[in-house]
Amino acid sequence: MKNGRIIWADHVRENGARIEYDVGDNSYGIPKAVVERIDTGGVSPQSNPAASGDQHDLPAFVPADNLKNDAGLISRIIPDDQVDEGQLAALEQSGNGATIAAGYFIAGKHEFDHGRYPKARNYLDTALRFDGQNPTILNYYAALLVKTGRASEALPYAERAVRSAPDSPDALTVLGYVQFAADRDQDAIRSWKHSLELRPDGTVRQYLERAERDASARVNYSERESGHFTLHYEGSQTPEALRNQLLATLESAYDDLSRQLSITPRSIAVVIYTDQAFFDVTQAPTWTGAVNDGKLRIPIRGLDSVTPELARVLKHELAHSFINQLSAGRCPQWLNEGIAQAVEPKVLSSGSRLAELYRTQHEIPLNALEAGFMRFSPLEAAVAYEESLAAAQYIIDTYGMSDLQRVLERLGEGSSTEAALRAVIHSDYGQLEEEVGKYLGSKYGQ
Repeated sequence: MKNGRIIWADHVRENGARIEYDVGDNSYGIPKAVVERIDTGGVSPQSNPAASGDQHDLPAFVPADNLKNDAGLISRIIPDDQVDEGQLAALEQSGNGATIAAGYFIAGKHEFDHGRYPKARNYLDTALRFDGQNPTILNYYAALLVKTGRASEALPYAERAVRSAPDSPDALTVLGYVQFAADRDQDAIRSWKHSLELRPDGTVRQYLERAERDASARVNYSERESGHFTLHYEGSQTPEALRNQLLATLESAYDDLSRQLSITPRSIAVVIYTDQAFFDVTQAPTWTGAVNDGKLRIPIRGLDSVTPELARVLKHELAHSFINQLSAGRCPQWLNEGIAQAVEPKVLSSGSRLAELYRTQHEIPLNALEAGFMRFSPLEAAVAYEESLAAAQYIIDTYGMSDLQRVLERLGEGSSTEAALRAVIHSDYGQLEEEVGKYLGSKYGQ
């Protein structure tokens, strides 16, 4: 681009005065006038998961498919890359429970792989009705529940899978994944160690190392529960008065977010760090102030009370749990961080500078902000967070929080980011960026 930035795309086409391009399932459009040139070939740096994901996250998890369904059944159920409901209905008429379960599993796995989790759950529910002890179906169902913020509900299914296949490293891996998400780290460590004894696996080794770092840092920790939270803290470093304030602040933030986003997540783990352990466990860059990786990880070194700044941090990180459940973990990072900042609430700290970046077309394109921000330098991260807040605040001010909630719901149903934006606010990425630029110009421009 003429501003020096590079956009990596799968497909590119010209459409009048605009350049349209595809990245995965999303399509984007930008003015042709801002494009310096279009080159073909090469490999996007985003194709490397380690480059695109947050450094503190566990590796992306997908269960192993051990059903070994024949190609004929798969082509019947998934012709033209879509589930054929008529074929599923015909399959049920056969009366063969194992085949019916396999057909519905094929449909559920297809929807799972495409991020359409509500549909996947319906199909897998049916598969389990016909074959409730099949470890592969149970593993997918448990993993789906974790992805949609229901780790505690997933535990019985993952445990049943291991009972059905006690020597399956795949079932043990899923059980550990569920246990870790449900804040049962020691159980997860045992499950992953057993899995590795049965079969060495680099990804499982990553899971185990992360859980062991966490467990080591929390060896002298105690815990306390409230209505919606389990607080993990180092007793000698976290006075009772501070613990009370932390839980009261979290419960107040929970009530606010429940009203704003109309959902009520289950019990949420909060880990309080008072020293370097935060960075040792999360492996986050030094500019990071807190992390939500399924657990809220909050460093509070030197504090003996909840300051206004800490209250905002707590609400920000808690907001990610609400957003991830509403979007089934499919919210792009710019929108996730934008909403979390907006509900703190936080205001732009450099609106005039950001307005100038948009005016001169030197902003970071939103599609470059879909993955995590941990890969950025401190300066780039600051711009990324400001742009995210500006975009979220524009949508809230123009369309309201209810429309933002609908965008998240559509993402949770499997829509691409741009499809969700088009359906709710009738803007693609290019139009949204133009509108955000105008919004900033009207508020902060000279």
